[in-house]
Amino acid sequence: MTSHALPPENRGHRLDSTIGSTSANKSFLHHAILSVIGLLLLLTTAPHCLAKNAPAPFNEERNRVIAFILSQQLPAQHFGHESLDDDLSRKAFNLYLRQLDPRKRFLLQSDVQQLNAFATHIDDELKRGNVVLVDAGMEVLNDRIRQVEKLIDPILDQGFDFESKEYLESEPKKIEFAADRDELRERWRLSLKMQVLDAYLDSLDAQFKKQPDKAKSIAIKDHPAELNDAVKKVRESTRRALHRLLEQTRQDHFDRYFDAIARSFDPHTDYMAPTSKEDFDIQMSGSLEGIGALLREDEGMIKVIRIIPGSAAEKQGKLQAEDTILAVAEKNGDPVDISEMRIREAVGFIRGPKGTEVRLTVQKPDGSKLIIPIIRDVVQIDETYVKSTVIKTGGKTKPIGYLRIPSFYRDFAAQSDGKAARNVTDDTVAELIKLKKQHIGGLILDLRNNGGGALTDAVKISGLFLPGGPVVQVKDSQGSIRVLEDEDSAVTYDGPLIVLVNQFSASASEILAAALQDYRRAFIIGGAHTHGKGTVQAMLDMNKNLPLLHLQKYDDLGALKLTIQKFYRINGGSTQYKGVEPDLIVPSMLDYLESGEKFMDYSLPWDQVQEIGYTRWRGVRFNLPKAQQEGRRWADDNALFKKIKEETSKAKTRSEQTKIAVHLEGMSKYRQDLEATRKEALTAGLLQEESDQGGAQKKEKKLDEMVATDPFVQVSLFLMKDLNTTDTSIGLSP
Repeated sequence: MTSHALPPENRGHRLDSTIGSTSANKSFLHHAILSVIGLLLLLTTAPHCLAKNAPAPFNEERNRVIAFILSQQLPAQHFGHESLDDDLSRKAFNLYLRQLDPRKRFLLQSDVQQLNAFATHIDDELKRGNVVLVDAGMEVLNDRIRQVEKLIDPILDQGFDFESKEYLESEPKKIEFAADRDELRERWRLSLKMQVLDAYLDSLDAQFKKQPDKAKSIAIKDHPAELNDAVKKVRESTRRALHRLLEQTRQDHFDRYFDAIARSFDPHTDYMAPTSKEDFDIQMSGSLEGIGALLREDEGMIKVIRIIPGSAAEKQGKLQAEDTILAVAEKNGDPVDISEMRIREAVGFIRGPKGTEVRLTVQKPDGSKLIIPIIRDVVQIDETYVKSTVIKTGGKTKPIGYLRIPSFYRDFAAQSDGKAARNVTDDTVAELIKLKKQHIGGLILDLRNNGGGALTDAVKISGLFLPGGPVVQVKDSQGSIRVLEDEDSAVTYDGPLIVLVNQFSASASEILAAALQDYRRAFIIGGAHTHGKGTVQAMLDMNKNLPLLHLQKYDDLGALKLTIQKFYRINGGSTQYKGVEPDLIVPSMLDYLESGEKFMDYSLPWDQVQEIGYTRWRGVRFNLPKAQQEGRRWADDNALFKKIKEETSKAKTRSEQTKIAVHLEGMSKYRQDLEATRKEALTAGLLQEESDQGGAQKKEKKLDEMVATDPFVQVSLFLMKDLNTTDTSIGLSP
């Protein structure tokens, strides 16, 4: 995900839609007109939110207007033009139910059966402007939360048998809603027992670190005070969490209902309530401080989408995309459980003044947990820019250039003011010229973790390596296809080229990689696939040009972010869903992650349009079959790649083992196994050593130090050194 919008020339589109009226006696809803102006195109990897202000007071007529606008605009303006019918209603209901009780901790099967009566009527509710499901869902949920509140103290007061070998399924998709109140109570008993054991072992771990020579007994009988303290903490945190859920307003529930309807069209289409829209605008301007991570709600949990280059989180080094943040604490403060907390509120806990320390309790995708201390800071702008270095290869062979593009940035504010606007294209040209002066014999272009950015720069940068021609096809919701071309025949760099990608290479970076692959200009190395985000979103302000004065009196209606275009390669295939498949697939620490469009609910499918005419690169290029064969052989024999494969296999196994041992011996053993795995990874160089100075950031490594131990770079150097270029063009190498 990126904080950079598309250039002004792509912002000027206008979508106008009129909902006509037939008579003055009809409901005012039938007079609503949504005229969309100031459309902002975005290239991002996933829906997200960065809001924290108080929501607008509830106004029933205002929500009727929102409902009707959504019923008209989503089918009309969305790329897929899906009808808002019973099938789409069912999708929206499934998303609504999952956000209502994401971990199945409150509702009973009978509650779900009652709510299911609304499942195919959401379309009708919206068109009538008479939404009933939201109030029904809120009422039944709050009733169950109050019932659970009354269970907490009796369960904790009764105590637990910590030696009894019990297990709790932690993956909501593997369980049904509780059949009755007895089953619900048992789930809470096991959950509270697990939380008490977690807090108890955390306390002992802290003690053992302070007194490493002390005997390390974990027996409950040896630490009664620590157990009592653990019970107290769990009691207080659970009370706070339940109270927080009951404080959710009627408007909160309506906003999430509207968002579920939007996301049933595709995962990048969102209804953005006024607070979400306001902070989205702040985020787009790049003025936020904090840890520098983009977050989203996922099944009731707060998940990291992307780490921003140059941010505090990137410098600290431990927080990564796909991590789940379970709790947040200030330095030396008690952690606040943010599971099932709405993202608006969760972000409020994570943000804070520059220079202060926040401690995040994080669950990794493999199920392991750790506490990550981060010193809040602003994004270090220099770290977000293109960087390069030269890698010496020894002997008489030419050095190899390495160039990293973290995002496709462009200073649109300066550009609109007529000032010189720093952008990724100019910076890439400057770095390429610098590298060429050092007589490089090949170039490694690193697009890993590049979440996208300005489309115009993806096209322009492709032209630095190609002598002009089509780069990408853009299809709109009306079926019209526009071809974006590199119109400059000049080639800045014409030598051997390798491009590195991973699962977090998305959108604009996929366009660049796909074009260079289709032209056979570059050899692509990476994991099994890139992210697969091949769509464009538009921001539609729902407040623009409401025709009647009595409609304009309502508070901010929010905005609709919806998918309006889709990208296609010059060979006709879409980058959507499948992403870009590298020419050489090598082991990656991300291999076990279910990350990308293909794992997202209701993502748009892969399809294809007609191929457009283009001429493949005739200069220096890799002999594809030979490079693939030798690259695989090198990766199979490489010790670090072997270790990566071994560690990801273990991580995949852990991620699939979702039943948690809820007894002292089992939880202690699980922690010990994770610590042993962590030490193995440290020894193998797959992880960096943690600092003993609390939230101190990791020691900054120079670019040449990082590439020296990077196996993706090392296999690239092997292929460059071996010069697996086609025999007919090898003489063209500069």
